[in-house]
Amino acid sequence: MARRRARAGSFEPVRGGGAAIALDEVEISILRSLTVQLMELIGPGEQPADADQDPLAQLFAEGPSKPPDDPALARLFPDAYEGSADASEFRRFTENDLRARKREDALAVVRGLDAGGPVLKLTPDEARQWLGTLNDLRLTLGTRLEVTEDDGDGLYRLPDSDPRKPLVMAYLWLGGLQESLVETLLG
Repeated sequence: MARRRARAGSFEPVRGGGAAIALDEVEISILRSLTVQLMELIGPGEQPADADQDPLAQLFAEGPSKPPDDPALARLFPDAYEGSADASEFRRFTENDLRARKREDALAVVRGLDAGGPVLKLTPDEARQWLGTLNDLRLTLGTRLEVTEDDGDGLYRLPDSDPRKPLVMAYLWLGGLQESLVETLLG
């Protein structure tokens, strides 16, 4: 059976699970830059001062009880039970862990891009991390661009003079990568 090579800009399955993709230097640079910006946006969240020293305290550390003010962060960390008194309780005990996981996933993407070559090969776990980060990047850009379901094809028809055009192009490209990775992993 002949092995397929990863096509540029599209994920392909690899033996044993996972995925592979060929990205050029510009694509790697853009994806790396966006991912680093995502890590900066996510940040550490609210951390109790003593939680840094005591692992047990860190395990039971309480996070914020209110949604973030930044709309992109509010999209990444939505209320679990909208309109419920339980929402703040749930957030207090889950947001810091969710932030940590999102940072770890994004860091795995950056490390993969930095260590890559002409073809990046991802293990199943790395592919899951990439999928999470691609999703977070699209949610963030979509929020910043105020993309709605009604925008549909309008995003594809923006004039080159529109200042949003570069971010829209990145948003659409990330959507293609995300879709390709999902199809590869389900394939």
